[in-house]
Amino acid sequence: MAAFISVKSNLKDFQRSLRDVAEKQIRFAAAQAVTALAREVAVAESGNIKTTFKNPTPFTQKAIGVKAARKTDLTATVFVKPIAAKYLEPYETGGVHKLSSRALLNPKDLQLNAYGQLSKGTLARLKARPDIFIGPIKTAHGVVNGVWQRSVAEGVKVLSKKGRKLGKVNTTGKLKLLLRFGDALPVKQRLRFGGTAISLVSRRFNPVFSLALQKALATAK
Repeated sequence: MAAFISVKSNLKDFQRSLRDVAEKQIRFAAAQAVTALAREVAVAESGNIKTTFKNPTPFTQKAIGVKAARKTDLTATVFVKPIAAKYLEPYETGGVHKLSSRALLNPKDLQLNAYGQLSKGTLARLKARPDIFIGPIKTAHGVVNGVWQRSVAEGVKVLSKKGRKLGKVNTTGKLKLLLRFGDALPVKQRLRFGGTAISLVSRRFNPVFSLALQKALATAK
């Protein structure tokens, strides 16, 4: 019995397999490209933070996160981490500074950290001092709400509850303002996260996707 081979049938099977491989690799390439673009956007946004703010803290510099895309979900997400998002939001949408409590303004005779902020725990340590008063005081310039240091006589030691000698004391004969509380102020800078991302994706999508597709087809099985 003669054997017959259907070239047309085999060709259809081959075309179908090519389509399957192509679709699989295209989705893989798309996921890789979208994720690569998202990471580029994250780098750009982190750089944007560094140039917008004067000496931002490492926590703020690392505020940008990325969720990678997958073949089953061709969406990569660039996001601001939750805690940082709360205080960075006004720099995108406008408004006043977001404060976890009252704003701290005009620190005087208090050591600041390398980022121009009060070190963590400073306010709690001040509250524990017997020569410290926190609250509003009526002054010649109006009511000032803040952290005040009571005056003590020369040579008087200020001790903690455990009897330890505390640091610098006030011997001026009057209350000394160490830290002034104030209201949240309108933000002046703008981060423009959206504009940065849109511009970068528009400019970089084609070359990034082309490279990802070349790699995907080269490794196709």
